[in-house]
Amino acid sequence: MKKTTCLFALAVLLYSYTQAQQMSIKTLPYPQTKKTDTVDTYFGTHVPDPYRWLENDEAADTKAWVKEENKVTQNYLGQIPYREEMRKQLETLWNYEKYSAPFKEGKYTYFYKNDGLQSQSVLYRQAGDNGTPEIFLDPNKFSADGTTSLQGIEFTKNGDLAAYQISEGGSDWRKVIVIKTEDKSAVGDTLIDIKFSGLAWKSTDGFYYSSYDKPKAGSQLSGLTQYHKLYYHKLGTPQSSDKLIFGGDKTPRRYIGAYLTEDERFLVITAATSTTGNELYIQDLSKPNSTIVNVVDNFDNEHNVLDNVGSKLYILTNIYSPNFKIVTVDAATPTITHWKNLIPETKDVLTASTGGGKIFAEYLKDATSFVQQYDMNGKLERTITLPSVGTAAGFGTKKEEKETYYTFTNYVYPPTIFKLDIASGQSTVYKKSGVKFDPEQYESKQVFYTSKDKTKIPMIITYKKGTELNGENPTLLYAYGGFGVSLTPAFSTSNIILLEHGGIYAVPNLRGGGEYGETWHRKGIKMKKQNVFDDFIAAAEYLIKNKYTSKEKLAISGGSNGGLLIGAMLTQRPDLFKVAFPAVGVLDMLRYNKFTAGAGWSYDYGTAEDSEEMFKYLYNYSPYHALKPQQYPATMITTADHDDRVVPAHSFKFGARLQEYQQGPAPTLIRIETKAGHGAGQSTAQVISGQVDKWAFMFWNMGVKW
Repeated sequence: MKKTTCLFALAVLLYSYTQAQQMSIKTLPYPQTKKTDTVDTYFGTHVPDPYRWLENDEAADTKAWVKEENKVTQNYLGQIPYREEMRKQLETLWNYEKYSAPFKEGKYTYFYKNDGLQSQSVLYRQAGDNGTPEIFLDPNKFSADGTTSLQGIEFTKNGDLAAYQISEGGSDWRKVIVIKTEDKSAVGDTLIDIKFSGLAWKSTDGFYYSSYDKPKAGSQLSGLTQYHKLYYHKLGTPQSSDKLIFGGDKTPRRYIGAYLTEDERFLVITAATSTTGNELYIQDLSKPNSTIVNVVDNFDNEHNVLDNVGSKLYILTNIYSPNFKIVTVDAATPTITHWKNLIPETKDVLTASTGGGKIFAEYLKDATSFVQQYDMNGKLERTITLPSVGTAAGFGTKKEEKETYYTFTNYVYPPTIFKLDIASGQSTVYKKSGVKFDPEQYESKQVFYTSKDKTKIPMIITYKKGTELNGENPTLLYAYGGFGVSLTPAFSTSNIILLEHGGIYAVPNLRGGGEYGETWHRKGIKMKKQNVFDDFIAAAEYLIKNKYTSKEKLAISGGSNGGLLIGAMLTQRPDLFKVAFPAVGVLDMLRYNKFTAGAGWSYDYGTAEDSEEMFKYLYNYSPYHALKPQQYPATMITTADHDDRVVPAHSFKFGARLQEYQQGPAPTLIRIETKAGHGAGQSTAQVISGQVDKWAFMFWNMGVKW
């Protein structure tokens, strides 16, 4: 009896502590968001859109609303007593040297390095392998606040010239600057208004790039972009005279990419109407006035030229092989009927790269890496021995190289760079991570759980060894589930905060992703999208049933398409979670295709204009439209003012309606980053600040003592 009384008293104390926590924050009232009588009609159904005005990111009233929402959010977060202590701890954890794998260009070896808390990583170079490193490009000097980032660099084959892209404030619109590598002096004018583009040098004469015409009316950040075009820029000439190579008015709503084979003989062009499937073209640049030849004339599958040996092309494709294979063909007769299998499809999903005259076949086995080395005739030479179960990335290098580099990581294995001797297959550690983390204290295991329709779904669960599975552990469940994207194990410095406080990090590999190939992807698209949501719900229920956590200690998180997932969870199962983080989410499923390049996502989602059946399906789960007056979990929506991929209007409208309909006591906040975009290029300070606010909001609303 005495023991029962003590337990009851402890429970009362814990409850009182949690209540005292929540009561101690004095929240500001949410802005009085105006509503308009905007209504759209789809197949006879009238759909109100009272917050449509928030789509205009340039309007004064939208900017005023953003300012007021951020004021409410920062007021709330600023009252969490351990927020600054948490920031200091995360800054300490983050403050270690970080390196990229090195790569060789001309007579120099290049690599990226961040001293610890620098806003952006710095590009260094050294002569050969043992020269003294010197700064080549320092993006921290591109802008005073560190929000202008380096977004890729390409060198000429001899290494004498380089063209690099910069992003200002996180925008997908880029500028391109050309320099001489010897003295870093500029060559020609800066190219502007370039978007979704690689850079492909042709000798030292010029390079290919892709872009859209910038929207002439309305916002340049949210305006619809339809006509992607491939240009050739000849050095020393104005951008206005750049030659249109492919695309334009006759090929609307295409994503157009281009690259050259290493010997610069073939220009390879890919054209896609969505994020899945592409046409394939080649042009033999060794022949004057050669034409562009169509290799694949439809968008049903994906194809990519890996390499060539003379006129022999090596193509990675998933035609008739959902898990991909490698084929060869002579460029003189390149169409599908002439393709010959080199490395056949297996039960595991294949990606590939080449280097040192070899093919590196990188397979996914239940969302983890398995790598094999082949010669160029398709003969298996060896399986690369990896240090553990996790994610290996890299391997690609130039044909003449004798060694290459790859990075290995998993949820408890900080990123480590390995040097691979191509001839022997031996790997040696090149750079170990300097993060203060002892992998031996943690465990990360893969489980398989059953979704609603009995499909088995893999999930990796990570926590500190000795953690008692009593249903009381604060848990973050993170997922994506779309566009054929595979979530593979990767270390996160930020997650140390969670794991050190008895927390659990769980990542399921939902349908819609690419972990089991195109078949897995297609089971989570269009009118099968509910499979993705059901897979996630089943993951949460598994964690609760097996005592990893409870509804009161479970947070859910996802970004972009994953933000859609979290929005759907808020509307479909608000009872299942304590805290929700929908980040840069696609939340208005009836209008997503009206902004920037959103029309290209229709392969995964379908559009409200496709058919009445597709409209009703989207309307039913669209998070913005599915909201209704009821009690919702504590929610912090995150977006950015320069996100021109998933425009912030999605989050603005969803946040306004969620605040309107919230009938419970939990906070409903929207955190809007300024001078930031969809995620890439954020300064270290921005990243840390965002992570601190996430953990502080989560711990506080769970009543977890810091």
